[in-house]
Amino acid sequence: MKQAEARLSDAKDAYQEDNYPYAVRLSQECVELSLKAVLKAVGIEYPKVHDVSDVLLSVGQRFPEWFQQELTYLSESSKILVKKREVSFYGGEEAFLSPDEVIGEEDARDAIGRAGKAFAICRKLVEELED
Repeated sequence: MKQAEARLSDAKDAYQEDNYPYAVRLSQECVELSLKAVLKAVGIEYPKVHDVSDVLLSVGQRFPEWFQQELTYLSESSKILVKKREVSFYGGEEAFLSPDEVIGEEDARDAIGRAGKAFAICRKLVEELED
């Protein structure tokens, strides 16, 4: 969770600097690390891929009821941000567009919002499980 929190903080900084593709990338990493932390917290070995949402959904019964209610949001956020991850690195290669030409302020704002909510949900679960 510490690494996820650092990515979220850096994503917000990148957004303030108008570096929207980097903000999206860091937001995706925050969500990925947050989801992997909760999987690990309930004893699930996660695959070494960026999007672990399918695993998260398949073991949803291992989580408390309140967390299960967030699984759809968490899964959708992971899938959305993983799709934007590649574009935020390479841009629209077929059209010879740079990442800055493909990823805009709204993309970054949405990504940071999703990352912030996912991080908060996952941190709450991890803290509960530690008590």
